[in-house]
Amino acid sequence: MNEALLQRLRQSLAQREGSSLRRKLTARASDDKRVNLADNDYLGLSRDPAVIAAGVAALQEWGASAAASPLVTGYTEIHQKLEQTLAAWQGYAHGLVMNTDRLVHASMLDGITASGARLRRFAHNDLDALELMLHEEPALDGVIFVVTESVYSMDGDSPDLKRLASLRKRFGFCWVLDEAHATGWYGATGSGLQEGQGAFAAADIVVGTLGKGLGSQGAYVLSHAPEVRDALINFAGEFVYSTYLAPSCAAAALAAIDRVKGMSGERGELHALSQAWRDGLVEAGFAVPSGDSPIIPLILGDSDVTLKYATALRAAGFMVSAIRPPTVPVRTGRIRISLRRGLSPAVLSSFVSALKGVTA
Repeated sequence: MNEALLQRLRQSLAQREGSSLRRKLTARASDDKRVNLADNDYLGLSRDPAVIAAGVAALQEWGASAAASPLVTGYTEIHQKLEQTLAAWQGYAHGLVMNTDRLVHASMLDGITASGARLRRFAHNDLDALELMLHEEPALDGVIFVVTESVYSMDGDSPDLKRLASLRKRFGFCWVLDEAHATGWYGATGSGLQEGQGAFAAADIVVGTLGKGLGSQGAYVLSHAPEVRDALINFAGEFVYSTYLAPSCAAAALAAIDRVKGMSGERGELHALSQAWRDGLVEAGFAVPSGDSPIIPLILGDSDVTLKYATALRAAGFMVSAIRPPTVPVRTGRIRISLRRGLSPAVLSSFVSALKGVTA
């Protein structure tokens, strides 16, 4: 291979290594016994018997792959049922299932940049700042988009969705809401934070994922207007050209939605679990924000310190991830704690003890 290229790659990797930012890939064993506080399977549905059984039945009926893009033969009756179920559950008329959640998180920024739209950021969750911008900003070709998450993936906090709905009514912008980390955790039926905050179906467009609270794989887009779905079918390259989501994943997600709807009595317990973990960490001397989401950021600052804590926690039997720049801002390295249904108080006690045993 070209030696100049290899040298360039070595230099870039060495810079990452020197600043404790180099990422490494480690294969997880199926029988790993550590307490998993790293993934996004908040409700444990990826291993739920009913969800697994639905996936297995679909494998036997449809095979292991959709075998084509959706516009060829990949779009099946089970995909159609899933998108209709998701839309009705969250209060929308139209839905479309996608292969991946490329429409959310960092990929939202990629999409905004690629669109040619002018990007303006407002201070995190500062809706006063957003309102001021809306007064200042003329609509380009008559359109302003406001893009937010309902539960932010790195900080686990949320905006006031009712106020956002009020601003949308006043200013007429198109509100795109990412419900990825709220689905299953909030709302009487578990449909997300719009339901949980009393702003049901207020956003114009919702993007979400099947691979977090629903324990499957894939993503979806919901809208009140049919033109949004039709535009994606016609212009979204990932949808048009890629082999579609396997029917087994769609079937597993459908079963997971039924399970989530049946957990209405547990939703309060999930929020209490989050609050108990936050209280326990604060009592132990660690600064974490208040809240009741499944995501708790334990911000440790320097990347080398973050790695030190992560290594100690893994040795103590906890599966955790060290989140470092550029995923988060410089000097905000953190252990991102992902809670899951069924964690006992003893797990929190052991986790705190392991943290206290680390010499920073």
